[in-house]
Amino acid sequence: MANSKPNAESPFERIGGRVRLARVVDRFYTLMDQDPAYAALRHMHAADLTPMRASLTDFLTAWMGGPRDWFEQRPGACVMSAHARLGVTRETADQWVSAMSRALRETVSDAPLVEAMLGALTQMSRGMSRASA
Repeated sequence: MANSKPNAESPFERIGGRVRLARVVDRFYTLMDQDPAYAALRHMHAADLTPMRASLTDFLTAWMGGPRDWFEQRPGACVMSAHARLGVTRETADQWVSAMSRALRETVSDAPLVEAMLGALTQMSRGMSRASA
């Protein structure tokens, strides 16, 4: 009889762990930094993207079921509230989703996982633009 145990692998494990997420984040910030299509989004960030690369990698790691360092280092933090002061607009939210979509599709081969992530990240990003309006 075949093993009928459901796959209990977390999205974090499915994507390839922190190493793969760091590649996604690196590609995301490279696109944001170099592609003029993301100029408004880039303008919202400091010149040095190094701290943001580390923070987004930590956030995505925790969000996908990996080590929860991002949340443990920021007790009570809310990612939505943290972005409220930045003045996220629908334009910058859509630029964020576009750059993340490209980064994910270029670095992750698990299309169903990518689509699930993008659905949730799109809702989160657009929620930030409503929250700051």
